Amino acid sequence: MLANLGPDQARTVEDTTPLIEIDEASFHPWRIQPVRHRLTDHPLLQTASLVGLGERLEAQNSIRTHGNDATAGTPFSDAPQLHPNRKSAAATLSAVADAHAWMSLLNVQIDPIYRELVGTVLDSVQPQVERHDPGMSHRAGWIFVSSPNTVTPFHFDKEHNFILQIHGHKRIYVWDPDDVVVASEHARDRFHHHHERDLLRWRDEFRERAHVFDLQPGQGAYMPSTSPHMVENGDNASITASFTYYTDATRRNALLHKAHSMMRDAGITPSPVGERPVLDAMTHAGIATMLGCRRIATAFTGTNEPSRRARFTLVGS
Repeated sequence: MLANLGPDQARTVEDTTPLIEIDEASFHPWRIQPVRHRLTDHPLLQTASLVGLGERLEAQNSIRTHGNDATAGTPFSDAPQLHPNRKSAAATLSAVADAHAWMSLLNVQIDPIYRELVGTVLDSVQPQVERHDPGMSHRAGWIFVSSPNTVTPFHFDKEHNFILQIHGHKRIYVWDPDDVVVASEHARDRFHHHHERDLLRWRDEFRERAHVFDLQPGQGAYMPSTSPHMVENGDNASITASFTYYTDATRRNALLHKAHSMMRDAGITPSPVGERPVLDAMTHAGIATMLGCRRIATAFTGTNEPSRRARFTLVGS
């Protein structure tokens, strides 16, 4: 089985067998869909390896954790303060079944060993993805380890995301990235401009509008940028891995939302992104030019700016 191979052996096999299996015929970068994967038994995704990774990432403040008394409606950014898990990463990860906690190992690609894993996994699916959604960059990895009966509060993220179940089972609710009942256009504008989720508010009736995935090991889901989601763990401990990235389309979308947020700050209510393509093209050209001039000015001051097409996100490195 591929997942039992070492990294060097897996690299030779993955050229013809993607580690994430998508239905290329139906794949669309802005459509939620199920996927399968071959990572269940990968040695870097087992508890012993994750304890060591957790210790290394905790030293770099690249851990997010909260207790399992958080709910779907708990503000995602505030959950660690509102429902603290005071155990160390190692203590939580080594006994997660009894830890009463949720833990995310953030940006695992800042660890050289796991950077190779993130690259290997996304390299294996990049040809299929880029036929529909070119410009894959700023790759990142996130590993979620949760105790029984634990909830990941309702939120959204900026990246496209393959979320893969490694151990245990859980239910994931995902909403379409253009569902303005669940997440308003204003909420997305503000999120892209200020990285704030304060306009995203949970209501229990949202469940009826969701794509629901009951994930077992070997199964997963693809969710586009700013697809709201919420996760409920079952009566088991769970390990889940996410592999995320940006593309030309996500960068363009983010710039348009930033521009619309600035319009709102000036008292103007813009049309939703995508509703008026010609106006979107003009807006994108304008803000791209403005930001380009800013980057040139920054370069003259001698300040280095990370490449906008970097292969990995190397936060904290």
